[in-house]
Amino acid sequence: MAQYKGAASEAGRAMQLMKKREKEREQLEQLKQKIAEDNMVKSNIDKKFSAHYDAVEAELKSSTVGLVTLNDMKAKQEALVKEREKQLAKKEQSKELQLKLEKQKEKKRKEEQKRKIASLSFNPEDEEEEEEDEEEEQDYPVKKKKLGKNPDVDTSFLPDRDREEEENRLREELRQEWELKQEKIKNEEIEITFSYWDGSGHRKTVKMKKGNTIQNFLQKALEVLRKDFSELRSAGVEQLMYIKEDLIIPHHHSFYDFIVTKARGKSGPLFSFDVHDDIRLVNDATVEKDESHAGKVVLRSWYEKNKHIFPASRWEPYDPEKKWDKYTVRVISAKQKLISWLFPQFHFKLESRWLCVASPPTLQAKL
Repeated sequence: MAQYKGAASEAGRAMQLMKKREKEREQLEQLKQKIAEDNMVKSNIDKKFSAHYDAVEAELKSSTVGLVTLNDMKAKQEALVKEREKQLAKKEQSKELQLKLEKQKEKKRKEEQKRKIASLSFNPEDEEEEEEDEEEEQDYPVKKKKLGKNPDVDTSFLPDRDREEEENRLREELRQEWELKQEKIKNEEIEITFSYWDGSGHRKTVKMKKGNTIQNFLQKALEVLRKDFSELRSAGVEQLMYIKEDLIIPHHHSFYDFIVTKARGKSGPLFSFDVHDDIRLVNDATVEKDESHAGKVVLRSWYEKNKHIFPASRWEPYDPEKKWDKYTVRVISAKQKLISWLFPQFHFKLESRWLCVASPPTLQAKL
């Protein structure tokens, strides 16, 4: 065999090319052999099946002696077929296991060889082995790498269990704080000015808590009024009505409901339970009137008899959905307001549908 004379690098490259060609030739031979084996398997498949069933038939004949029934014959034949299939399956498993062991041995041998070669300072076959490794790596599918998370991206809009738990905890704390605050407001005392109305007014005052209902208020008012009015001695709370700013207030509402919602009536605010007049000399349309009237406590029987007469004709049931943007009560003139401010001892009384000032005849003559 002729030897190549030249540089060592060129000799190594030529050797690598020769080994690569030999490897390709071996792969081609293996491919041809595999095709031939496949063709042989296809041609001999009938023979395999016939050999399998011939063996079963021979076993059946040797194990059967004398006369047997058809069912026994079929059962014995099925048992022999299953036993034969188990034996074939075991043989296949043993072959696969043997091939697997051989592959593992070959792999260990190559790793040992690589380890020995790696200990050398220079090996001309390193490049060839690297090329072989690259070819083997190309045979396996490339795994896609998952992208990492960017810590600078805003993720506040994404669902976060810890953040949601913190928000729920804070929301629960705020809810409890709000409930405690509202409970404190409900326990505050207010003075309720009311007038028992039987055609004329009889003004009284009682102290209640903001959380009390109208029913609680009427019960206390009834205890105060029974001393002075005989018709109320046998009356119950259900026979009384409470009218505030020309609205009939249901018994289940509380003072707290009107205070919190800043409810308004036909003739004034429902959240103010004292009595005061708007004494401004100049009317300003941009400022709401600061005027409150005493609520009326009325017997239901009196209302049924007089609901067609003023002031009962103005009363109507309270509707939380209905909004009163303007007050419809008749107001006194600026002159009368000035008199009320200068002479607080004079009071106003209601005649028909008009409000007028009640004063001594001498003062009326001067005016």
